Amino acid sequence: MTQLISDIAFTPTVKTVQEKKGSRENYAKMEQKGGWKDTVTEDLATFIEERDSFYLGTASGDGQPYIQHRGGKPGFLKVLDERTLAFADFKGNRQYLSTGNLLDNDKAYIFLMDYPNRRRIKIWGTARVVDDDDTLIEQLTDTDYKGKPEQAIVFTIKAWDVNCPQHITRRYSEAEVTDIVTPLKTQIADLAAQLETALSAP
Repeated sequence: MTQLISDIAFTPTVKTVQEKKGSRENYAKMEQKGGWKDTVTEDLATFIEERDSFYLGTASGDGQPYIQHRGGKPGFLKVLDERTLAFADFKGNRQYLSTGNLLDNDKAYIFLMDYPNRRRIKIWGTARVVDDDDTLIEQLTDTDYKGKPEQAIVFTIKAWDVNCPQHITRRYSEAEVTDIVTPLKTQIADLAAQLETALSAP
């Protein structure tokens, strides 16, 4: 039987549940049309470059899951090639849960959210910690960021998919709110000036 990209998530047990719940037929049609992708498209690259945060999922050797938030300047998660993502890993609370998990279990997951446009992208793959490649770490580090990277995490893509916008509440960053509000403030100031001129006219 041909291995499908989506089989990384749609295990036999998952497919059995889908069959029981009535959704397997729709997903089977999706698979017949090509299904999920396993390489970075232009649209995915643009989506990643615009994100200033994401969630990294790992699991311990015995399967205990862990999710960690990662944040930085837009584009801090970088596309190295059509199957590889990477980011500089800075010192945090020094628990090293993700690092330890990846040493025991290299399976990993990236979850990216675009709240204003209500889009989310899920990426399955494997990841490894790199702490002995200064050139790579320098490539991943923004020169104007004050933190010093401790290591890099390199993520190999196995599959990715776009989720529907259902139940995503729109949220905006401070910068996004400023972009929205600034033209309105300018318009209000212009109208106030016009009103003042009109009222002061003889």
